[in-house]
Amino acid sequence: MQPLRLLLVDDHALFREGLISLLSYQDDFTVVGETEDAESALDQARALKPDIVLMDIELPGEDGVSATWRLKTEMPAVTVVMLTVRDESQTLFEAIKAGAQGYLVKNVRSRELLEQLRGLARGEAAISRRMAARILEEVRGQTGPFGPEEELTVREMDVLELVAARLSNAEIAKHLVVSEHTVKNHMKSILSKLHLRNRHQAAAYGVARGWLPRPRRRG
Repeated sequence: MQPLRLLLVDDHALFREGLISLLSYQDDFTVVGETEDAESALDQARALKPDIVLMDIELPGEDGVSATWRLKTEMPAVTVVMLTVRDESQTLFEAIKAGAQGYLVKNVRSRELLEQLRGLARGEAAISRRMAARILEEVRGQTGPFGPEEELTVREMDVLELVAARLSNAEIAKHLVVSEHTVKNHMKSILSKLHLRNRHQAAAYGVARGWLPRPRRRG
C-alpha cells in the first residue's frame, strides 16, 4: 500500500519541522510539501496532488477556512484536516462547511494525531470526541450552522458576486450606485445568514455552492 501523501500548511516553521520529523518515522505517511500561506498552499496542492492537506486555520493573509473552500472547490478529492490552537465551536462549524474532514487542536498528542490521520484512510473523520460531541449537540438542537439557511436577497447576491470579483466596498458601492454604508450592511447580513466570519469565506462559499462563477486566477 502506498503511503499517504501529505502537504503541511502552517506559518510556524518550527511546528512544520516537528510534524515532518514525527511523520518521517511512519511508513504509511510521506510529506511531499510544506508552505506557510494560503496562496502557495493552493499552488502546491495543484502541483503535488497530495492525499491530505494539514491546514492551519490562522494563516497570514487569507485564513485556512477560506483556503479550504477554494481548495475543495477546485480539488474535491483532497482531504483537508484543520489544525488550530483553540477548539472554538464556531470555527469548527465553519471548517466543516468549507469541506474539511478533520479538525484537530495542536496540543493533541502525537499518538492520537497519527491515529486520527490513519482513520482518514478508512473513511473516518479526524475529529476529537469532544468536538464530535459539540456537533451532535448542534444537530440535536436543529439550530445554528446545520439548520436551514436563509436565502440571500437579489441585492445581497449582487454584493457577494462583486466581493468574489475582489472589489472593495467602495468599488462595490460605486458599481451598484449605493452608499458604502449600505454595502457594509449587506455584507453584515450575508455573513450572518451564512454563519461565516469574513468576506473571503463568503465569496468562497458562493463559488463552492455554484452561486457564483469561479474567480480568475492571478497572473
